[in-house]
Amino acid sequence: MATRPASNPSRPSLQSLLNEASRRATADLARVLGPEGMPVENWRVLEVLADENGRSMTTLADALSMKLPSLSKLVDRMVAAALVQRAPDPGDNRRVLVYISDLGLAKVASLRGSVEQQRHSLEATLGAREGRELRRLLEAFIREQRT
Repeated sequence: MATRPASNPSRPSLQSLLNEASRRATADLARVLGPEGMPVENWRVLEVLADENGRSMTTLADALSMKLPSLSKLVDRMVAAALVQRAPDPGDNRRVLVYISDLGLAKVASLRGSVEQQRHSLEATLGAREGRELRRLLEAFIREQRT
């Protein structure tokens, strides 16, 4: 039987550390996107759709790790802002796909350099070796949580 490590109240839990790291990384990204009036959630959708391949809501929700009701509300707001559009799936007219609009593509093009610079800076804070190791550990953690 595997033993659990003893809880140490002076050290934050792994869950707390992951939450704080995510909060800080998201806040840093928001500082980059904010001057353009782009919420982080919108950016995440646009970044996935930027390949100009439409996605079903379910596929998009999976790619973004979002619940469908939350994504649906977000996409509604993005349609109203002309950043994305819905269209029937050419392979199945009963389904609807979400596509990036020309305005959405223009926003991605104008922000991509700043976002890439922010991401590089984020990774550089750890150094190359530690950054690769953190990425490997996080990917392994996520993979294990999905099974």
